Amino acid sequence: MALVPCQVLRVAILLSYCSILCNYKAIEMPSHQTYGGSWKFLTFIDLVIQAVFFGICVLTDLSSLLTRGSGSQEQERQLKKLISLRDWMLAVLAFPVGIFVVAVFWIIYAYDREMIYPKLLDNFIPGWLNHGML
Repeated sequence: MALVPCQVLRVAILLSYCSILCNYKAIEMPSHQTYGGSWKFLTFIDLVIQAVFFGICVLTDLSSLLTRGSGSQEQERQLKKLISLRDWMLAVLAFPVGIFVVAVFWIIYAYDREMIYPKLLDNFIPGWLNHGML
């Protein structure tokens, strides 16, 4: 029996909730106790921007699927606003900040690996995982 999309979505939401809970409750990080917490890191800000952007993308796709063929002018107008918001967010925030974060990470990594990813972490995190975490 194949999983229905609703069940897959529930599992994804549960995993997201558990990872966020683990991040904020189980792991004590000294940097979170200072001014700004995680918001002082551009990588965290980029993560939030990407999550909001992909949420808007999903909302846009679902809206276009649900309003297809309805013929309502109001729904079409709202969908066009949502599409323009999605396009603006990609062009102004998601793409430029994402490219900047990835480029700066790999430039600093190539210049001096110890500054950004100490060799001590190789015992815990495999090197190939770097490509997936950014």
